[in-house]
Amino acid sequence: MLANSASYGLHLVANGLDLGPGDEVVVAANDFPSDILPWLPLRDRGVEVRLVEPDGEVLTTDEVEAALSDRTRVVCLTWVHSFSGQVVDLEGVGRACRSRGVWFVVNGSQAVGAMPVDVHELPVDAMVSAGFKWLCGPYGTGVCWLRPELSDGLRPTKLYWLSALTADDLAAPSLDLESITPRRTGRLDVFGTASFFNHVPFIAALELLLELGIDEVAAHVDGLVVRLLAGIDRTRFRLVSGEEIRSPLVVVEPLREPSREVFERLAAAGVHVAHRRGRIRISPHLYNTPDEVDRALELL
Repeated sequence: MLANSASYGLHLVANGLDLGPGDEVVVAANDFPSDILPWLPLRDRGVEVRLVEPDGEVLTTDEVEAALSDRTRVVCLTWVHSFSGQVVDLEGVGRACRSRGVWFVVNGSQAVGAMPVDVHELPVDAMVSAGFKWLCGPYGTGVCWLRPELSDGLRPTKLYWLSALTADDLAAPSLDLESITPRRTGRLDVFGTASFFNHVPFIAALELLLELGIDEVAAHVDGLVVRLLAGIDRTRFRLVSGEEIRSPLVVVEPLREPSREVFERLAAAGVHVAHRRGRIRISPHLYNTPDEVDRALELL
């Protein structure tokens, strides 16, 4: 369904599920705020939101299994960890959740568009993503995929006339608004009038990715990541992201100078990276070239 952010889909699930006293939601304590904040207001309903600290950068399957209890209803994790670039084992965690009847909600914003994924093959129940990152869309776009069993169990949290009425309804002599319920089609899309200024170019970006082929895009991105990993001076930077299980994110921690100085040096040279928790995150995509990677390495 259409969304305006990854957070839209996360709030949709958090507020649409029938969660109450005695229920529990498990999240990673070091995850990006958008994966934690939507669940915290549920504490007012008596829901326990458990922030579990991973031993490493991301929760492993064993750690998730150890955290599950008879009261756990939802596990929400990111696919590629924003602060480290490390990858969560969706298959393993998803199997652990499914064996216990727990919904598995995944934020794929740091991977969808740069890493192939088949939600129909993975044991995940929801996959959300921002549209303005790897999907190359404008800001204010996103997507949310829901497994039918989860979608059927969500209650609409907003009732908008366009999701409940047709042109024929409006042409009738009178309307019985008290009897209206949302139609299935579009009932969970972005609330309010669709932003054509955002979604028309978003569709164009998605069509480009599909035309290029996600496997081709992923191979190009991984080639740039490998080039970065090979060129990083390990006496000056500690590699935080993985080398064997790679993601599109290369995250390094400066050893000789403050991370702020590294970030500002790159920014001043027109090399756009992210500064996160004392680390530098580099995210090459389909529009980047090996020469640009080499320039970033020289600046590092």
